[in-house]
Amino acid sequence: MLTAGELITNSLIANEVDRVFCVPGESYLGLLDALYERRSAIDTVVCRHEAGAGFMALADARLTGVPGVACVSRGPGASNAAIAVYTAQQDGVPFLLFVGDVPASNDQRGSFQEIDYRQMYGSIAKWTAAVTDPNRMAETILRAFQVATTGVPGPVVISVSEDVLKAECNGQTVHRQVPVQSVAHPSDVAILRKWLGEAMQPLVIAGSGLQTDAGRESLLAFLESWELPAMVSFRRQDLIPNTHRLYAGDMGLRNPDRQMAVLREADLLLVLGARLSDITTQRHTYPRHVRPEMRLVHVHRDPSVIGTHFAADLAIACDPKTLIDTLTDTPASKSGDRRAWIDRLAEERLNISQPRYADVDDGVPFERVVDIIGKNLPHDAIVTVDAGAFGAPAYRVIPFAPPQRLLAPVSGAMGFAVPAAVAAALREPARPVFCFVGDGGFLMTGSELAVALERKLPLKVILSENKSYGSIRVQQEKEYPGRTIGTDLTNPDFEMIGRAFGFNVTRISAVPQLDGLPAILKSREAEFIVVSTSVKAILGIDKLTDVKA
Repeated sequence: MLTAGELITNSLIANEVDRVFCVPGESYLGLLDALYERRSAIDTVVCRHEAGAGFMALADARLTGVPGVACVSRGPGASNAAIAVYTAQQDGVPFLLFVGDVPASNDQRGSFQEIDYRQMYGSIAKWTAAVTDPNRMAETILRAFQVATTGVPGPVVISVSEDVLKAECNGQTVHRQVPVQSVAHPSDVAILRKWLGEAMQPLVIAGSGLQTDAGRESLLAFLESWELPAMVSFRRQDLIPNTHRLYAGDMGLRNPDRQMAVLREADLLLVLGARLSDITTQRHTYPRHVRPEMRLVHVHRDPSVIGTHFAADLAIACDPKTLIDTLTDTPASKSGDRRAWIDRLAEERLNISQPRYADVDDGVPFERVVDIIGKNLPHDAIVTVDAGAFGAPAYRVIPFAPPQRLLAPVSGAMGFAVPAAVAAALREPARPVFCFVGDGGFLMTGSELAVALERKLPLKVILSENKSYGSIRVQQEKEYPGRTIGTDLTNPDFEMIGRAFGFNVTRISAVPQLDGLPAILKSREAEFIVVSTSVKAILGIDKLTDVKA
């Protein structure tokens, strides 16, 4: 007869989970022992902080499509993991967080490290379960996988009493979750086909609902068969080859006014697998809120996100890949030549993507570094980018193209990039992994490089050291010129830190030193590149004052 811990482990295996990330704790020893028993089937990655464990699980899920799994202890461990739960919700990533809880006999007695996880995670998790009866374990796991993967994927938190994990589950068996399939109604497909044929200036916005290898292939085939230009939603640049003539760019934190003026001329907006969040919609100004200025067709697996903020002319709740595969197989004739429209959109995208080298005296403009890496990026590279103004050039300058992957937090959570890079290298050991991180973000989760040291992962870490919380500094300068506070950083010796984690270390302090960067990028060893970068270059010299070199 299985214990609850064994049932969890076997259920993970049955649902194609082959790796979990954890910081161990006494409150889930029963689960750890079950993981030991099945260690040939599940790789247990021991992390240094619960936020890092959660971020690794999210990156792994982004690469596999299988829910990421993290295990943490109660109280402090669960609190530390909250940022990963929030990021999973914002990014739409399937994620299971297991929390070892207080013994069932001490439940709701204010026990040591006790938290009511339903209250704690209620607003950010799709579902939170507390298991105090081992005979409810199988049912809970089945529902957890179902909730995490249905509609908009997201996080599920399962707390299990430590004594329950060791208890036997009477007659409980392992179950595999069956995906819920949804297809468009034939009449909706017919209307969409008609509108696509009629549109003179159509535009697609593609989002996370197509972020699988198969989804990318289907998207490009659909765009080419119908001659449709496409934008991607926030931080989804790896959906479409960025140099393709039909790629019109990305909807970012603030797109240029000139580009937005062109986008407003669209007569049909087809949204595929995007939730139309505030950033993708330029704070709910594109399309026009609430009644768009063009025909709006919104396609998403989850009907609850359609029509929430924008009135759609056609709402289709289905898997966007299935729909566009159907449309690709039977394209209709188009009403006119769209080349001029496509060329205008491409021109705006090209203008935005051109590197802009600032003439500064306080360090290397990080855009120069990004430009060189982008031009030397292997065709199968995985790139992780941390939150912060330092990384903005990566989204604009690097010409991503499948099978390259971009892993960046839609939530804007600092500290994501290093754990994500570690998880990516574990998942895809044959592929080069590049990690862009700022000095502020690195000091939040950089300790997860201990896993890279342990597993001998040849990461390429590019650390931008501008000694500033740059994003906040920029906003301070806009709203309170010359009155910056709390945004300057005093850093440790990053070169020593890199060496301590087993990396070859290179310091770049001046532009001429960038000539040696391509050779370093080709190395098959772990490389830690510290760049003394410019704060002035973030928004231009004239926008920042009182910057100490």
